[in-house]
Amino acid sequence: MRKYICLLAMMAGYGLPLMAQQKNTHRPVYETRDLTAENMFSVNIEGPNFDKAGNFYVVNFQQDGTIGKINTKTGAGEIFVTLPDSSIANGIHFNSKGTMFLPDFIRHNVLTIDMKTKKVGVYVHSDQFNQPNDLCINSKDQIFVSDPKWASNTGQIWRIDPGNHTPILLEGNMGTTNGIELSPDEKTLYVNESVQRKIWKYKVDKAGNISRKTLFATFPDFGFDGMKCDKVGNLYVARWGKGVIAVLSPKGKLIQEVPLKGKQCSNLVFGDKDGKTVYVTLQDRKCVETFRVTIPGKRF
Repeated sequence: MRKYICLLAMMAGYGLPLMAQQKNTHRPVYETRDLTAENMFSVNIEGPNFDKAGNFYVVNFQQDGTIGKINTKTGAGEIFVTLPDSSIANGIHFNSKGTMFLPDFIRHNVLTIDMKTKKVGVYVHSDQFNQPNDLCINSKDQIFVSDPKWASNTGQIWRIDPGNHTPILLEGNMGTTNGIELSPDEKTLYVNESVQRKIWKYKVDKAGNISRKTLFATFPDFGFDGMKCDKVGNLYVARWGKGVIAVLSPKGKLIQEVPLKGKQCSNLVFGDKDGKTVYVTLQDRKCVETFRVTIPGKRF
């Protein structure tokens, strides 16, 4: 009994109650749990991401046009920034310097937020943008942008080079471009088309140009939204309307589907210290769900 009491004291010294530590250690993989309460966000909840310090952010907290900062232990949240000029962000991304980047589909912008001052700036504006939807950023801080036009079910792909405020059109003859992601080695770019239910892959050269467009995967029903890669290159795809995260191998084979409580899953990100918790935004429930996995995200 004395040894047991000492063990309890040692574990409490790590800053978590024993029960919480056991829960984290033994939580089953692919079992979905709620992080936040329902209806904490607007219907446009999207773009979950973590900064270098491990702080968790999600767009459209409480109302459109905000960036929410969410406590990953309690699920509580607060407004981090309210965007000016009626802008609404679809996603959150960070470059190597820790600057936050936001696709602003209302004002045809890619915005930045200085994390210290919370100052919002326009990084790139283009009248040729349709509705900038999602981003991915490589190790050189080049930004790849999906740019759908929902009214005509068409889309584009852009690249923005660091220090260059003129976007470069990489592909203009697309379907409804939505989720966009780079492989862990940054040699493959994945882009999905929501309405057409297709995922394409491109070869990416050292300059950030794309070529060799190849059909990576296609599905007969429902839609697509955000995508993220794990460390070995498996692609996690939000199947909007079906309420699952589809996991595809680097060869495009469906490995499994992780069922969620909500149906309108809009995006996801890998988080926590080990990179093995997936955080998913749900537009129908207006909340965040999580599940554990065996392989960490590509940034871990």
